[in-house]
Amino acid sequence: MHPWARSLSTCLRSTILLLPVIAGALAGDAAAEEKSARPGGQATALPPPVQQALKQYCYECHASGGQEGGLALDALIAKLPATGGRGEGHVQWLAVWNNLRAQMMPPSDEPQPSEQQRQAIVKWIERDVFRLDAAHPDPGRVTLRRLNRVEYASTVHDLLGVEFDAAESFPPDDTGYGFDTIGDVLNISPLLMEKYLEAAQSIVAHAVPPEGPKPPRRKLSPDGFKSPSKKDKTTASRIPFADAAKVRQSVKIGQAGRYRLRFEMRAVGSDEASSNTARVGIAVDDQQLKSQQVGWDANNTIVLSADTKLTTGEHALVVELTPLDPPMEDEHRLYLNVRFVQIEGPLDGAVLEYPPEFRRVFFDGAPPADVAGRRTYARKILRHFADRAFRRPVDEAALDRLVALAIDADPRPKASFEQGIARGLMAILVSPRFLFRAEVQAEPNSPGRIVPLDEFALAARLSYFLWSSLPDDELFKLAGEHRLRENLHAQVERMLGDKRSQRFVENFVGQWLQTRDVDGFNVDARKILNIKSSDDANKIFNRNVRRAFTQETELLFAHLLRENRSARELLTADYTFLNEPLARFYGIDGVKGFQMRKVPLSKDDHRGGILTHGSILLVTSNPTLTSPVKRGLFVLDNLLGTPSAPPPPDVPPLPEGSPGKGRKHTLRELMEVHREKPLCASCHARMDPIGLSLEEYNVLGQWRDKDLGKPLDSAGQLITGEKFADTRELERVIANQRHTDFYRCLAEKMLTYALGRGVEYYDATTVDALVSAMEGDQGRLRTLVQAIVASAPFQQRRGDGEHVPKRAGSASASAGKPNVRSN
Repeated sequence: MHPWARSLSTCLRSTILLLPVIAGALAGDAAAEEKSARPGGQATALPPPVQQALKQYCYECHASGGQEGGLALDALIAKLPATGGRGEGHVQWLAVWNNLRAQMMPPSDEPQPSEQQRQAIVKWIERDVFRLDAAHPDPGRVTLRRLNRVEYASTVHDLLGVEFDAAESFPPDDTGYGFDTIGDVLNISPLLMEKYLEAAQSIVAHAVPPEGPKPPRRKLSPDGFKSPSKKDKTTASRIPFADAAKVRQSVKIGQAGRYRLRFEMRAVGSDEASSNTARVGIAVDDQQLKSQQVGWDANNTIVLSADTKLTTGEHALVVELTPLDPPMEDEHRLYLNVRFVQIEGPLDGAVLEYPPEFRRVFFDGAPPADVAGRRTYARKILRHFADRAFRRPVDEAALDRLVALAIDADPRPKASFEQGIARGLMAILVSPRFLFRAEVQAEPNSPGRIVPLDEFALAARLSYFLWSSLPDDELFKLAGEHRLRENLHAQVERMLGDKRSQRFVENFVGQWLQTRDVDGFNVDARKILNIKSSDDANKIFNRNVRRAFTQETELLFAHLLRENRSARELLTADYTFLNEPLARFYGIDGVKGFQMRKVPLSKDDHRGGILTHGSILLVTSNPTLTSPVKRGLFVLDNLLGTPSAPPPPDVPPLPEGSPGKGRKHTLRELMEVHREKPLCASCHARMDPIGLSLEEYNVLGQWRDKDLGKPLDSAGQLITGEKFADTRELERVIANQRHTDFYRCLAEKMLTYALGRGVEYYDATTVDALVSAMEGDQGRLRTLVQAIVASAPFQQRRGDGEHVPKRAGSASASAGKPNVRSN
């Protein structure tokens, strides 16, 4: 531990242990269940069109003594308004509403109401049972949220320029409703508080030089190293071991002296061992300084460093490679990848400055010599970072304490200015104002008071939605001028065009479509590929293929988002994103190199749309066998928004011999036997036809047309009646006949991710507006993002209140708290 960190650790540790109490005070009633929606008017009598439609299509099974599924509609209606809003029948009304919207009821083999009749019932439930007001929607409230691991690391990077591995340093975040942005499950513990203190020490040690200014450093890009031959396009970023090569870059030295040269490099090109070796040397003006033999075991960073005297003027830095041992047959060729070259000097201290990585903190250079000047500079630095870290201007009292900690806390006469700033930054990083995303509002304890978020809170919601990080200077400036709301559309467009929006793609898609799980998914490639040797199996399915699986799905979503194309193309695309390892794995010819690129597809490629992506096919399988149930559930939950209920505890297993070795029946045959059991029939009738259509792809996502030597039957029918012959037809059915369900599901998932809470029944009017916006603009993804940012739940919130009724359910789950898992 650094000396300045040790002293601060002692004085902060007691404060850190109080943070759960502070967080509780800030949250108020935040850990409780959702409050009830604004009551509105009383329920009215059934409108004649609704009464007639219910009588014609529902009452035969759910009235006059009939109560299939435990639902008696006539009795439920008779109890209105007691069963409306949050009343005793709320859960049943939610089920009716959900099933009608998804066309799950009446069953597809029964007479169906017209769309006009169905919408009349749905709107009556929303208006007179749930008492929703589309003109004044309830925005709900969000529990005070701490930063999750991804947000913490991104915020630290954007604030201080430090790469921090939060996944390594912090325990996994819990998830709710499928996402790790949910305030209700982002708990905090004394252990996590201790880890935040350790993290702050480590981060500040990388952001602040405890020894002060140093001799100047500069980095050179490997792409700046060129061959003297104009025909040779080799750069230092990729030099083949097979070819003798010499690349150079000219640098200008302004002051003569002794300099330190540092070349960081590694060997790349093969995941498996290779005999290929070469000798690498570094030189200045063709005078060699150092050399080293490198091979496959140098795939981690290696460093060649040397000190040398340089005169004023131009000098040529040289990287030279000499081939040694070639690869053996079936081994991959290696390449030298120079990551960067650093020049430091002159080393005698004649010139001192803060290194580039520290200038983000010491933006006005070295501190003044006088005490008053140092205090003023410290205040300027700490105000800048506290404003950004707290996502709103720091109050003067808090700033006074930070400056006192930086300037006055260390009584030693030679205490450095840098150590004081380090103490102040550490205090900022362990403050609840940094760790928690609090949203200041008027009357926070009044559930009936709905207020717009102030513009700083709105800026934070927007930046964490699209960048998983704090607002940048432009957002902060607009919020401070109260002009953010009037410029929201333009800011969303700007932010989606920024490279930081890749975090939204990775974090939203990674959880919605589960591509986050690809890398760690346990699978036995030997058994699936029927190969005895692990090495041979690894040549076919390895980490390069896994990485490309994830990239394929994320790149498709990113392409549609950035080109403002329809979300339907996630299912109907006649192209995908491939590199050579993935194309080879899929059996698609003509793709060379490791770079992922857009590739057109033919019908014979058996690809196109996310349901043919290896990422999704892998994570919805078992380690050695495909799972029609998991695959069917994935489609129902993540594409159609109609998840099945959890299986009962006494559900019988699949017949013996179904998994792995000894299986004698196809999965379709096994599922038919399983479906004959009354406990299993209703749910499996929804899941199985979908999952069985994906049997065309094995656990690893490879195409097949037989199972156990028998031709695969991939035809099926949705519970709503639409038929399909195979996976591609299923995708087209969802994208066309069921596109409204797909839009609604996507809208609910993205709204959940953006808000940090589950979508509730009172969000129905908001979700309908999001779907309507997509319908009116060909389903474009940017339109959905813009509509979410413009929505009442995103821009407003209501208070918490004192008394909290028990939550009865949500729009995407009929009852209970958010489903929680560690991510």
